[in-house]
Amino acid sequence: MAMYSYKAIDAQGKTAKGLQDAANLVDLELRLKRAGLDLIKASEEDNSSSFGGGSKIKRIDLITFFFNLDQLSRAGVPLLECLADLRDSMEDLAFREIIANLVESIENGKKLSQAMAQHPNAFDKITVNLTDAGEQSGKLPDVFRHLTESLKWQDEMASQTKSMLMLPAFVGVVVLAITFFLMIYLVPQLVSFIKGMGQEIPFQTRLLIGVSNVFVHYWWAILLTPFALFGIYKGALKMNPDLQYHVDNFKLHVWPIGPVLRKIILARFANTFAMMYGSGISILDCIANSRDLANNQVISRNLQQVMHEIESGKNLTQSFEKTGIFPPLVVRMLKVGEATGQLDAALMNVSYFYDRDVKDSIKKVQVLIEPTMTIILGALLGWVMLSVLSPIYDLISKVKM
Repeated sequence: MAMYSYKAIDAQGKTAKGLQDAANLVDLELRLKRAGLDLIKASEEDNSSSFGGGSKIKRIDLITFFFNLDQLSRAGVPLLECLADLRDSMEDLAFREIIANLVESIENGKKLSQAMAQHPNAFDKITVNLTDAGEQSGKLPDVFRHLTESLKWQDEMASQTKSMLMLPAFVGVVVLAITFFLMIYLVPQLVSFIKGMGQEIPFQTRLLIGVSNVFVHYWWAILLTPFALFGIYKGALKMNPDLQYHVDNFKLHVWPIGPVLRKIILARFANTFAMMYGSGISILDCIANSRDLANNQVISRNLQQVMHEIESGKNLTQSFEKTGIFPPLVVRMLKVGEATGQLDAALMNVSYFYDRDVKDSIKKVQVLIEPTMTIILGALLGWVMLSVLSPIYDLISKVKM
């Protein structure tokens, strides 16, 4: 089917614009008629702008979508009516068109999971698999609730991660701006005064003058260096894809971000695993689908090794213990859950364990970052003041003598 950009009018005379897939213009007009719209004009869009390759739907919109599906389905509202209500109330135009397409697909005989699979920019593979499991087990409202809670948890984790990174980024920019001001504006004015005293210039002062000259004459190169290094990094990854593994390994070990990042990845893995396992998906499929969430080759390879261990006959606890990606306390939780038949509950405890640990770690990192940045800024200002005042102090000492 082709994708059409259309302009239409409803029964009240209000104009509506949007995107709709259709076999041709006649099919488009019929589809809009069923939605209560009269087509005014339409033009075929490029395939690259279709739903499958469009921009990713915001997490907050997905939370609203699944929360409303959960509430409406539990109230006994049929699925098609639920989706129709969401289509009419959703503010995001792109997501509204996706929901409209879901309605069309279900009316044409497809299951909800099959309709979702056509829109990977909105519904990832895990969401599709969970929805399929809910359809097969007859527990679709429970899946909607699981997805809502999981998305809320992911949103909270993302917010915590951003808060951890924003402070050092902001303070770093401030330090860089102060450094440029000192080296390009203030120090050159003091240099002429220092040289005019006719005294021998100390080493630290000559070093300051040299650094200032670099900033004055090559400020553009200093500003372009991070972008150049990033471009070189991206080029190196294309030439040698195995380099990404070493970069990901560095991310997990560099202080202070690495340990927190590892906990965030493993917490999300445990949360997703528990949600999928509780919905009736097999352990191997749970690991395979959750592995893609890691976005880190080191963790992904460890999880791949876990799958190989399970396929060779070992249980889940032994497989995770052998890889060493989880600490002993977490492995013990998994062992208890596996022994009692409540693995999903044990995994949710693992997720809670990491969630609490991540919050504590972020607070500790933020507490350490502030004085560290203050020390760096103080050392920079102290070096400038020492370099400027040393010649003046030497001159005053000679005058007294």
